Amino acid sequence: MHRWIDGQPATAVNLQNRGLAYGDGLFETVAVRAGRPSLLEHHLQRLASGCQRLAIDADLPLIRDELLRFASQLGEGVAKLIVTRGDSQRGYAPVAGAAPRRILQGSPLPAYPAANGENGISLFACQTRLAEQPLLAGLKHLNRLEQVLARAEWQDAEHAEGLVRDTQGRLIEGVYSNLFLVREGVLLTADLSRCGVAGVMRAALLEQAPALGITVQVRDLALTDLEQADEVFVCNSVYGIWPVRACPAHTLNWPPGPLTRKLQAVARTLLDN
Repeated sequence: MHRWIDGQPATAVNLQNRGLAYGDGLFETVAVRAGRPSLLEHHLQRLASGCQRLAIDADLPLIRDELLRFASQLGEGVAKLIVTRGDSQRGYAPVAGAAPRRILQGSPLPAYPAANGENGISLFACQTRLAEQPLLAGLKHLNRLEQVLARAEWQDAEHAEGLVRDTQGRLIEGVYSNLFLVREGVLLTADLSRCGVAGVMRAALLEQAPALGITVQVRDLALTDLEQADEVFVCNSVYGIWPVRACPAHTLNWPPGPLTRKLQAVARTLLDN
């Protein structure tokens, strides 16, 4: 496995790193194909926004350069980029002048069953709820215990992803993906201003939709919206789009529909470019 810390090969992180101690940082999970990071600009844009909101003074041009060099060496796989506030002594207060740490880890592309993309997946209805915290909403920060607890709820092979709601019961996302519904040709996805992760594939699809003549609504979604949907799919920046064919806990089924298939092709192109 390839590992870099601050641009140099390394195998260990300082125990005083604030990412380890407090989850004080951000990360990006970047698909690498033919030595190139997919959706690079979207990843860097989200990272820049997160650094600004958390007041982490990261060197973004340096991060871009390191990620490009790392991807070139990795060839094919997944590059996980972690940016932390840096090292400090015990205590929540950040140390003035602490240098942010840049961590890169490479791993093979996940061996997802091909059928997920063709026949669709089944969603597990998670009991774990996402807490509302507008200060962190949308960020891919290092505090991911809600997702850890949600993913621990099922171990069977029937379900490839989980459906996660917030404490008010609104539909938000998958455990490691974003959720889209299609109703009468309109693309619906959740408002992520209270909680959830604003995925880069989600951002790319929302960006592409107007040129494709697709009407989009970003709004609160309820279970009734899921029940009334004509098509359902989930997406992320590694696998692209998976149609959702069922949510057994709610006795719901959907066929992989034409808009899902159209956007699947778009997602493949985005990942390959």
